[in-house]
Amino acid sequence: MTSRDKPFARALTLNFPQLGRAIAASGDETVLQSARRHGVRIVGACGGRGTCGACMVHIRDGEIEADHADPAAPSPAAPANRKKWVRACRVRARSDCTVEVAPRSLAPVARADVAGDGDADRLRLDAAVASREVHLAEATLTDNVADIDRVIRALAVPIDAPGTPSIGTVDLVAARQLPQTLRDAAWSLRLCLRGSELIDVAPPGSRVLGLAVDLGTTNAAGFLVDLQSGAQLASFGLENPQVAWGADLVSRIDYAVSGPAGAADELRIAAVAAINALAHDLCAASGAKATEIVDVVVCGNTAMHHLLLGLPVRQLGRAPFVAAVRDAMDVKAREFGLGVSPGAYVHVTPNVGGFVGGDHVAALLATESHWRDAATSLVMDIGTNTEISLIHDGVFLSASSPSGPALEGGHISCGMRAAAGAIEQVGLDDGHVTVRTIGGKTPVGLCGSGVLDALATLYRAGIVDRRGRIQAPHRDVGAQDGERFAVLAPGVHFTQADVRAVQLAKAAIRTAVDLLLADAGVEAPAIGRFIIAGAFGAYIDIDSAVAIGMFPDLPRERFVQVGNAAGAGVRQMLASTAARSRARQLAAGCRYVEMSTRAQFQRAFIHNLGFH
Repeated sequence: MTSRDKPFARALTLNFPQLGRAIAASGDETVLQSARRHGVRIVGACGGRGTCGACMVHIRDGEIEADHADPAAPSPAAPANRKKWVRACRVRARSDCTVEVAPRSLAPVARADVAGDGDADRLRLDAAVASREVHLAEATLTDNVADIDRVIRALAVPIDAPGTPSIGTVDLVAARQLPQTLRDAAWSLRLCLRGSELIDVAPPGSRVLGLAVDLGTTNAAGFLVDLQSGAQLASFGLENPQVAWGADLVSRIDYAVSGPAGAADELRIAAVAAINALAHDLCAASGAKATEIVDVVVCGNTAMHHLLLGLPVRQLGRAPFVAAVRDAMDVKAREFGLGVSPGAYVHVTPNVGGFVGGDHVAALLATESHWRDAATSLVMDIGTNTEISLIHDGVFLSASSPSGPALEGGHISCGMRAAAGAIEQVGLDDGHVTVRTIGGKTPVGLCGSGVLDALATLYRAGIVDRRGRIQAPHRDVGAQDGERFAVLAPGVHFTQADVRAVQLAKAAIRTAVDLLLADAGVEAPAIGRFIIAGAFGAYIDIDSAVAIGMFPDLPRERFVQVGNAAGAGVRQMLASTAARSRARQLAAGCRYVEMSTRAQFQRAFIHNLGFH
């Protein structure tokens, strides 16, 4: 038994002076695990498997012990080299430590998947939750019927509006709150009904709010909507806290299946925490209370859907990649642990199948005006798992492409989220590489749009050849430990491994497009509308994507960049039951195409790795 295998009982403290935080740590867990347990954000693209190098930290003071398997870490037998950056997932504290986190982990998010094409200040309402204010006669000895019967009696009074709500069932918490609320408000109430179920009671004048959430792999976007007027009150985005368990879906599924007992529940709780944070922040910005939210709609890819619902993901992570549930579900919010009205429901949007989830269905719903009138259209939501639908003559062919996190800056040596200081654009000036950063700050890393731009620019400059090899000599090319890299800015490199990661991503996307076109019996020039959804898709340079072969070379006016279409679609479903029905039709009408079983996939994928 090595010293690392022995239990380490002494409680330790990790100090993070940049964050002003000190957390308790166990010597039995890695620095990354301790940080994750206490909500200290350290980027860990591979989920702590030691394969990406994204979680580098500097141990400024204290002693650590390294994992034997990490060549980048100090020797397990020797005290740590305090000048060296180490992987947080590969070292364990052996004394109280002072830890410096890389700037790429600390930079505040600048883009968070909120904006989308068709954002409107006011939505057309056909909401699932109806509200009504009533004034009741005070109970007396001669009129001593139960409070709920008094409410039902009041609703039975004819009113002018058609579709008068009626009460068939009463939520238990609403029933508990009814007597006191009624008497505190002098026998007046605001009722909220979902169908015939009374789900919420509140004093008159209380707001009736809805929350729409696009739960993405990387970020979560929330929208607070007034369900009485259709007005969007606020929108906000934050990083999905599940990122701490890995940037890609495979890492999280692997953790949920193979991690310690309760691993899947950790991921579920993290997703719930993100939704609760959105509800809290959006309501705070609007002068409202989270308990005034009486309806919630959430969309996400199939893995996010399953992890949020606590559904098993083992079968989802291995062929034939079968979902446990495909159709929409409605679950009481309190079963999730959401801090909204206890009687509220969460409507979880329907999936297509495999890894094509409800977020893609929401994107199809929101972009229908773009694709409805074209004979052939393609809707693509680019992310760690790129979802694509080819719509040809009314037939929907849908597929997912495991593009990985490279296009969002994950698994890239200097990759980072779209935050201040991230390189977002790369160009050439007199043969010399130039960059532009978000916020005009000093470059500290490279975000997704910059990753794509970097490769296209390096290829155009001849620094990267047709097979993806970095060429030397060049004044912007260096080498370390036998690996070449292009220098984008001081301390920000684009390595040969980074080039390979982007090649794999763009080849996966282009291959999925090519095979869907082949299934439909058409060729790329037939695509009349090429609709690109998602935050990353909103910022990419189409010319760069075409230059590296990720997109077919179509007339540029056929490309439409719509931003967070999933966010727009989930807002529609919050405001309208008709939109929910349409989403179910779209999901049921899509034919899922599994790419990994296709005989032509490997040949097409290898062809698309290069630059043509």
